[in-house]
Amino acid sequence: MPSARNEFVEYCCDLLGSVGPCVARRMFGAWGISTEGLTLAILADLGSGEKLWLKADATSQVRFEAAGCERFVYQAKGKPMSMNYYSAPEEAMESPQLMAPWARLALEAALKTQQAKPAKKLATKPKARKT
Repeated sequence: MPSARNEFVEYCCDLLGSVGPCVARRMFGAWGISTEGLTLAILADLGSGEKLWLKADATSQVRFEAAGCERFVYQAKGKPMSMNYYSAPEEAMESPQLMAPWARLALEAALKTQQAKPAKKLATKPKARKT
């Protein structure tokens, strides 16, 4: 029988489904939600219950703040640390249709983050020299 937590994870994946099929994976005591390898959201409890946190960037941050969303801030070694994630707007949690514009913002932020990373170099074996 699935737990309430698993049901919430599945519900959040359904909410974000407008941007593609979502997969949830356990990470650091929370859940990461991704589509096509891009993490666009996390589910975590920072002390006030488990919430859906959406990926943001410098452009979308303004929209999240204007909607009254809170920034993902956690304690590390007694100091507040933040990540570029914001709580999903409460009304968006009601349906996939209401979540769709927020899911697109999160996906765009995830894409920008991926594009900003330097390309990984593939390790190649040095060619044997003929003597």
